[in-house]
Amino acid sequence: MPETARVPIGALLDTWTSLPWEGGLQVEHLNDLEAVEVRTRNTLYHITIVSAQNGEVLVIGGRFFPTFTRARLNGCTMGGSLLKLRGVYPGFRLEFQIDRQVIVTSEIVRVTVVPAVAHGRGELVH
Repeated sequence: MPETARVPIGALLDTWTSLPWEGGLQVEHLNDLEAVEVRTRNTLYHITIVSAQNGEVLVIGGRFFPTFTRARLNGCTMGGSLLKLRGVYPGFRLEFQIDRQVIVTSEIVRVTVVPAVAHGRGELVH
């Protein structure tokens, strides 16, 4: 009798290709120094984009980032081995990396790009 392998649904390519990929964003489509708020099930993260093309960010929020910390935003995952590179989408977990340490959040609930005036600059930057 052939062996049956159990694989988490998030690790299946068919699961990923069938997803709508709505309500989120791709970091590389943002501008450097733009800010994003990501509400997960457990935490509100404030993220400032340092390099959109490389996924370098400053992040604060939760127990792993009590102060602004420079990290790489790898993307989002469902807990399997697949990663939506530099993607931030509701229903997924956000993956950050600091040196060799990988930090995975609880599920994303909401993603919001923060207008420049919310940073206290007093005007929108184009």
